[in-house]
Amino acid sequence: MDSKTLIQIAYLIAAALFVFGLKNMSHPRTASRGNWLGAAGMLLAILVTFCRVSGAGWWVVFMGLIAGSLIGFLLAARIQMTAMPQLVALFNGLGGSASVLVALAELLRIEPARATADVLAATGITAIIGTITFWGSLVAFGKLQEMSMFKDSWSLPGQQVINLALGLTAMGLLIGLVATGGGSTAVWFYVAIVVLNSLLGILLVVPIGGADMPVVIALLNSYSGLAAAATGFVINNNVLIIAGSLVGASGIILTKIMCKAMNRSLANVLFGMMETGSSADMGEIYAGVRSTSADDVAMILETANRVVFVPGYGMAVAQAQHAVRDLADQLMARDVAVEYAIHPVAGRMPGHMNVLLAEADVPYGQLIEMDQINPNMPQVDVAIVIGANDVVNPVARTDPASPIAGMPIIDVDKARTVIVIKRSLSPGFAGIPNPLFAAENALMLFGDGKQAILDIVTAIKEIS
Repeated sequence: MDSKTLIQIAYLIAAALFVFGLKNMSHPRTASRGNWLGAAGMLLAILVTFCRVSGAGWWVVFMGLIAGSLIGFLLAARIQMTAMPQLVALFNGLGGSASVLVALAELLRIEPARATADVLAATGITAIIGTITFWGSLVAFGKLQEMSMFKDSWSLPGQQVINLALGLTAMGLLIGLVATGGGSTAVWFYVAIVVLNSLLGILLVVPIGGADMPVVIALLNSYSGLAAAATGFVINNNVLIIAGSLVGASGIILTKIMCKAMNRSLANVLFGMMETGSSADMGEIYAGVRSTSADDVAMILETANRVVFVPGYGMAVAQAQHAVRDLADQLMARDVAVEYAIHPVAGRMPGHMNVLLAEADVPYGQLIEMDQINPNMPQVDVAIVIGANDVVNPVARTDPASPIAGMPIIDVDKARTVIVIKRSLSPGFAGIPNPLFAAENALMLFGDGKQAILDIVTAIKEIS
């Protein structure tokens, strides 16, 4: 068996590890194993590439392996869970930029015999998708990080027409790149495609509101995979084609799930912007708000038989997941049934709340999806909302003119008592007030989420 056959077999094994890893990552109980399988597949692919390099080039691959491993380890060890969405956005962007650079390197060294129409087309497509992914991901990072220059969504007059014109121009440049047949002229076409799509990537994401960021992250993840797959065709690398296709397909599926969860069409997310509501009538809506204390909440929980926690991004900011687990343990020790209602887009990325609660060793069986928990909410004695806003806003059901109209929510307003733990009455990503806070069955416990939960735990212990 020759070396080329062995290399292809090794790539096939790596691809199989990717598939099994993705399968395992579909369930929280096996997600860790899935990560290890995927990492093993990538390591195998890198080592095979390392063996293929001749001459002094192996030093470049080796140093890249060491540098990438070190950076990845430091990021994984030091990144805060609240910054995980930003990290995912950066990963998407880096994947896109890597594809662009690899395709450019291949274009600079490509032999005339290989500069066929299909290879040049794949090169141009890599430039388009990869560049949009990179710049779009940087904008998404800025929005998630709440940087001042990205905090407010804005759009140019006639921006959809501008985006369409940029897209058509990019297609024209792609045709021109293919027509060159390679050489220095093709490189200039490539550079023009990168510059043009840098602008397009920024303009596509800047108008999108923060409430739609989970969809944007999922879509950019798909883009990064498609860019990698296109690069695989450019350099004739089977494992890159397979891995990129897996990421692209899974990203598209996740994007569809997120759109359904938010009752949004992908076209609206891509080409529109989520209108933010006016706070002019906020005073009237919140006129009936009643505040409470940790001692009063402890008294309410003392008589409860069923309690449901509803986590949101505020819980992530306060790093309150471990305190929530402690409170749940106190309640379960008193024979109280405890569950966690999980909205699919709570937080700033898909699965954000699941990851936080898993970090606090919350049993997976207590995490209940929105569709399963909603029919049972009228039988819930106490619903404790921790930092969630838009995903529990009943306006989504009652006001067809609302920016979140039709978005499925967790029906906490139907619980017998609702405790909302929040720093203030400030609106969520959608920028609209939440009448739940002033409902007759709702009480507001103002303060830092973690400290508020700890105060409740202390109060419960004092009662007993």
